[in-house]
Amino acid sequence: MPFDFPSPEWAAAYKDAINSNEAYKTAGKDWTHGVVAMIVKADPNLRIAEDTGLWLDVHQGACRGCTIVSSAEAQAAGFVIVADYARWKSVIKKELDPIKGMMQGKLKLTKGHMPTIVKYVHASRELVESTSRVPTIFRDE
Repeated sequence: MPFDFPSPEWAAAYKDAINSNEAYKTAGKDWTHGVVAMIVKADPNLRIAEDTGLWLDVHQGACRGCTIVSSAEAQAAGFVIVADYARWKSVIKKELDPIKGMMQGKLKLTKGHMPTIVKYVHASRELVESTSRVPTIFRDE
């Protein structure tokens, strides 16, 4: 069953996909740097009335929680990455590597330490691999 992105159902399926990804367990085992929040910018044409955050609580190769939060709540995360819907869609479809996207300014790291993110490039790729395992309905298709 496909899930609407972003939605609480999609977030729950993403958590399950991360926790079933053996390569992520290895690549992310040293991550102890806190929550990563991914914010999708508001787009009324896509039924996203306000900036929407995806709260990704990853720690030592496991996802302890993945929920939809407000943009304000997302600011409590140690790392905050912001982009429009089209950019997040390209990340989920594995068309845009998130680290390269941040380096190119396509995704904006608005909070957190870029060298720390770069150190975990393999873990980041496995998180993207996990997104590709979630059957997703994109609102612009």
